[in-house]
Amino acid sequence: MILAHPDSDLRKNLMVVGADIVQILSIKKRKHSFMLVEDVMEEFLKGNDQRTPDMFLNSLSFLYAVGIIERNEYRIKLLRHNKQDKRQIQTELF
Repeated sequence: MILAHPDSDLRKNLMVVGADIVQILSIKKRKHSFMLVEDVMEEFLKGNDQRTPDMFLNSLSFLYAVGIIERNEYRIKLLRHNKQDKRQIQTELF
């Protein structure tokens, strides 16, 4: 289990920020299609004044390492997972 420092701001947590990126990528009109990284980062930075490009890139690296996103040059998209894959990802994370 990941324990956050009591004084930390959870809105800056790597996984929370990653969830925001997934939400941006999962908007219906963009679902399962590649988006420019710059466009995703632009929307991400609009969400909160405390967000930085470094937070975005660190979270993007985390999402790629876990297998949630796929990249093609300067574009990214969400990967489609079936139920078996979701169970495997969950067991690897916990």
